[in-house]
Amino acid sequence: MGKIIIKNIKELVQVLPPEVKVLKGKEMAELATIKDAWVKIVDDIIVGYGKMSDCPIEDESEVMDATGKMVFPSWCDSHTHIVYAKSREEEFVDRINGLSYQEIASKGGGILNSAKKLQNASEQELYEGACQRIKEIQLTGTGAVEIKSGYGLTVEAELKMLRVIKRLKENSEVTIRANFLGAHALPVEFKENRRGYIDLIINEMLPKIKAEGLADFIDVFCETNYYTPEEASEILLAGKEIGLIPKFHTNQFTSIGGIQVGVKHKALSVDHLEVMTNQDMEDLAHSEVMPTLLPSCSFFLNITYAPAKELINKEEVSAKYDDLVFGLEEEKLEYTSSKCCKPIPGDRVFGFITITEGIKIHKKDCPNAISLQSNYAYRVIKAKWIDSSNQEFKAILKVSGEDNKGIVNNLTMIISSNMDVFIHSINIAGNEGIFDGKLSISVKNRTQLNKLIESIKKVDGVKKVERVNTM
Repeated sequence: MGKIIIKNIKELVQVLPPEVKVLKGKEMAELATIKDAWVKIVDDIIVGYGKMSDCPIEDESEVMDATGKMVFPSWCDSHTHIVYAKSREEEFVDRINGLSYQEIASKGGGILNSAKKLQNASEQELYEGACQRIKEIQLTGTGAVEIKSGYGLTVEAELKMLRVIKRLKENSEVTIRANFLGAHALPVEFKENRRGYIDLIINEMLPKIKAEGLADFIDVFCETNYYTPEEASEILLAGKEIGLIPKFHTNQFTSIGGIQVGVKHKALSVDHLEVMTNQDMEDLAHSEVMPTLLPSCSFFLNITYAPAKELINKEEVSAKYDDLVFGLEEEKLEYTSSKCCKPIPGDRVFGFITITEGIKIHKKDCPNAISLQSNYAYRVIKAKWIDSSNQEFKAILKVSGEDNKGIVNNLTMIISSNMDVFIHSINIAGNEGIFDGKLSISVKNRTQLNKLIESIKKVDGVKKVERVNTM
């Protein structure tokens, strides 16, 4: 594509530095823009932007004059089911007769109906239908899209869906990410054997997905009559172990602990959220997990709408937040407060790396914020206030013992049952009936770690557990 400069832009919309990954609370009401702006693109990548007074002169660049026009980012659709076989219009009869979504699902409708139709469709049929839908959303301004599986519910059908998504990735101008949602519902044939289907996901689907590179994300529908928090946690963990990033369906009809599972596993997002308790909103507000609401779903199914205003207005920062951390790793670094906006603990801030005075923190609504972020984005560093009493610390445990069947599952179940313990990685190897392994985890304090060690020692086959310094 080469080089392009778009100049004389009436207003450049949604101008944020790359370090800003999440907006919360009142931040969502602040639309960062630059009036009378320019933006430079090199090989499809935005490499610079700012006010026209600072516009670079690039003779070799193609110049687009946007006088009187506004420039927006394309829509990134983070929750779709674009790959499916046929619609379910016959269920409108049940809807007209007053049946709820749950009642229709209980008689084989809903997800199970879509799964039956998809299982009977060819890969080519699915691909052609999805291609048409991709073109339609592209015409309405979508530039990136996440596409879920979950309408297969068998090994063959789930892989078929993911292979279709992979073909779409390879042949579409739209940026596409694949989400494996094998735990979307429980297939009829496994109604009396929940464990059997979960084992099928973990032991058969996930290894094949990894081998073919079919997915970016792992997802579960954690809901009454679908998957419990404990089952969801186990499936998410298995996906994380092969490099998939957790996403999460939860709280569509009831609140059963799904939000807490999503927070624990550091899910990229938790989706639906039509039913939220105060504790759910509190836990979500104090995490980096992105809430994704689906009002069109509520409208179509005639169910409760997610409490959008309450979620937006929920303050992330409280009076007890007393420490400042920087970057994606949330490091403690030396800093000083800028004199231009005089930030105090609890303000929404960012760090700016100066040439001679180290890191200075500025409020996000500082008069100088846009200038610093647009002209010196490479020197901007993410910063946030935290409650120092809620920090997590990484620890490594070495575990050894007799190598019996299910030892890995037993260990992960013990750790997963501790809602405040986060697992980074598990490496276990067996040889002649003996296993050795190391677990990388995050805990809040030594007392919590010691309790976890004692729980692991009780696992059948474990002979020794000790804390070590390296993996």
